[in-house]
Amino acid sequence: MLSTDFQLSLGFRFHLTEDELMKHYLYRKCVSQPISVPIIAKIDLYKYDPWELPSLVLYGEK
Repeated sequence: MLSTDFQLSLGFRFHLTEDELMKHYLYRKCVSQPISVPIIAKIDLYKYDPWELPSLVLYGEK
């Protein structure tokens, strides 16, 4: 289990709504605003095959 000292953001659970994903994660990432939990990794998708991507997740199941 991962031990952390940060507060989980609104919507941080197994199933995000589309609204929560857009407003609290993707929008903030696109405008370079900090996200309280660094869960969205920045990677070059062209360097990986689709079956390699699950091994790159920062949190959750791989």
